[in-house]
Amino acid sequence: MILDASPLLVRSAGVKNYIFYWARSLAEQAGENSISLFPFLRRPASFTHQASVLGPLATIPRLGLLFGASVCPYPILNCFTPASDIFHASHQLPHPPRKARLTSTIYDMTTWLMPDLHVAGNLKSSGRNAERLFRNADGLIAISKCTRDDAVRLLGLAPEKIEVIYPGIAPAFFQVGPELANETAGRYGLNKSYVLYVGSIEPRKNVGVLLDAWQELAPDIRAEFELVIAGPWGWGDRRVYDRLRSGIPGVRYLGYVPESDLPALTAAATVFVYVSLYEGFGLPVGQAMAAGVPVLTSIVSALPEVVGDAGLAADPRSREEIRRGLERLLLSPTLRPELAERGRVRAREFTWEACARKSWKFFERIAGM
Repeated sequence: MILDASPLLVRSAGVKNYIFYWARSLAEQAGENSISLFPFLRRPASFTHQASVLGPLATIPRLGLLFGASVCPYPILNCFTPASDIFHASHQLPHPPRKARLTSTIYDMTTWLMPDLHVAGNLKSSGRNAERLFRNADGLIAISKCTRDDAVRLLGLAPEKIEVIYPGIAPAFFQVGPELANETAGRYGLNKSYVLYVGSIEPRKNVGVLLDAWQELAPDIRAEFELVIAGPWGWGDRRVYDRLRSGIPGVRYLGYVPESDLPALTAAATVFVYVSLYEGFGLPVGQAMAAGVPVLTSIVSALPEVVGDAGLAADPRSREEIRRGLERLLLSPTLRPELAERGRVRAREFTWEACARKSWKFFERIAGM
């Protein structure tokens, strides 16, 4: 099969993380199958969310090919891809080659459910993907049951066409020891117990309401704990970003944190908070559970599906519920280890090995249609 790994060439967070680990695990679990990465990529050893996995001289011509393929109304990639049973297209590629059976991944349906939280380019791209990829695909992968159900309801896709295959959690999050966690936290100047959020600063992530709920906590709680926000600017109203950059007492904004530091930074946290308005899966929550950190998340979208009974949940639009959830965790030293242990057990259900095995069965089924 050919996996379109073009998200590895651009600035991206969740999708890039997914493609990087999925490609590695597919190769490791291939058996009699084979996998190649388009456009003409070898498996990268590492990645950063902020830049291509290749240098500029190698990235530019590949992006040029992708641009040409996107603006040309004909499938010119037929001339640039070898014969294969399956071509798994990314959302960067509206005109995939037609020599193979077509598959793709549905990550979330947020542009249909919350169009006001997205820029015009995102909305246009999502509509194009629905018409040219999802409707024409021989089979689709959804990263959660919630995502599949939303896609069926909003796009009218046949449910039997979509298989739910959960993504995995990077092994490093399961393996962090206390010494590395404390050393990494110290390197970032985090010398107090802290509540951690990891994710981009964009409207859907609901960081503004989180900040409001935090500032409504009792002064003695905020004196004992810091709120740490780790993630780059994404898009939307910059007031939340400017608020973070202004320096709120008791709130630390770290900006972008390299992927290599995230497991230890997460493991050193006292509580992990992620009260997003909508997630197709919610990988940071799974990572926190794997690292043994009790979680407060949202009662909406796929997040309850991921957390199960291993964390607390709140209405993300309610500052009151978020504040109460934070208070319950921060003031309950017996509850935190109980949830941490439940989280570790729950997180073991989401491994890249399991994801790859299920994915190969899916591809074999589609190829044999």
